[in-house]
Amino acid sequence: MSALFDPISLRGLTARNRIWVAPMCQYSAEDGLPNDWHLVHLGGLARGGAGVVIAEASAVVPEGRITPGDAGIWNDEQVAAWKRITDFMRTQGALSGIQLAHAGRKSSTFRPFDAERGSVPIEAGGWETVGPSAIAFTGYATPRALEAAEIPALVQAFAAAAARAVEAGFDLVEVHAAHGYLLHEFLSPLSNEREDEYGGSLENRARLTLEVIRAVREAIGDRPLLVRFSATDYAEGGWDVEQTVTVAEWAASAGADFVDVSSGGLVSGVSMPIGPGYQVPFAERVRRSTGIPTSAVGLITEPAQAAEIVESGQADVVMLGRELLRDPHFPLRAAHALGVDVDYWPAPYERAKP
Repeated sequence: MSALFDPISLRGLTARNRIWVAPMCQYSAEDGLPNDWHLVHLGGLARGGAGVVIAEASAVVPEGRITPGDAGIWNDEQVAAWKRITDFMRTQGALSGIQLAHAGRKSSTFRPFDAERGSVPIEAGGWETVGPSAIAFTGYATPRALEAAEIPALVQAFAAAAARAVEAGFDLVEVHAAHGYLLHEFLSPLSNEREDEYGGSLENRARLTLEVIRAVREAIGDRPLLVRFSATDYAEGGWDVEQTVTVAEWAASAGADFVDVSSGGLVSGVSMPIGPGYQVPFAERVRRSTGIPTSAVGLITEPAQAAEIVESGQADVVMLGRELLRDPHFPLRAAHALGVDVDYWPAPYERAKP
């Protein structure tokens, strides 16, 4: 039997396999409320055999959304909307997770499928963006640098969102500290030029992320806590894999159980070696250097490729994104391709079982 289909446990919670759904923004919510699209999208991925389905980056405050169409978890109405989705995913045998996020200087933008690009003007429904420093992402509005006095409320917003995630029925929570969004902006010296306790040294730049992790850990109790990092900015003088390893260890000490390793997103115009499994070496580096369980993500598209990543010890889990959009039943197809007999084919679909 392929190790790809071995169960994996975190804090006593067991996922049925090592094929997990990466959080993927749908840009299809209104006022942060997930809707029928999210139920069908996420429910279909759970039905397709994934071990864990992680819902998209969900804003902890309204102004933390990447676009006006982003999902959120800053109020009780959103809790109820998420609850019917997690209830259904549970009936399909998958664990559910949610990624807690604040987009920082990359918030208030048009959706990828809108005709317009860049920042949504305030008069058109956008909002003022914030960041560690008043440094704009290319093509976006310049953010306002957060005052130190504003940061405790931001940490509390993550904690409150985490508590709502528990109420909404999510089995695990992921803190988004990657892809150039707010926590990553604080981590990288390319976007953080602060001269207070949240800037300068690595310890200071990591301070906000660690404060958020501790607050979220307290809010969710004994549920598993994941953190997504971009392992590198692919830019000279920026965030890199060595710093990722160090901060991953600090994150584990602060209460994180698992590191989801991605890359990039902080600056544009960089050269990224995009190809099959191109981010796997980063996950392997973090895993081997820290001993913390990790996931690999990025152009993992074939059953044998996914199995090799797990069986070789490069990562504990593979996170799939676009391949699962193309084929939500990839886990069931992979089981057949690898000669593994799984017992979670949906009964109405068993006539299609190879």
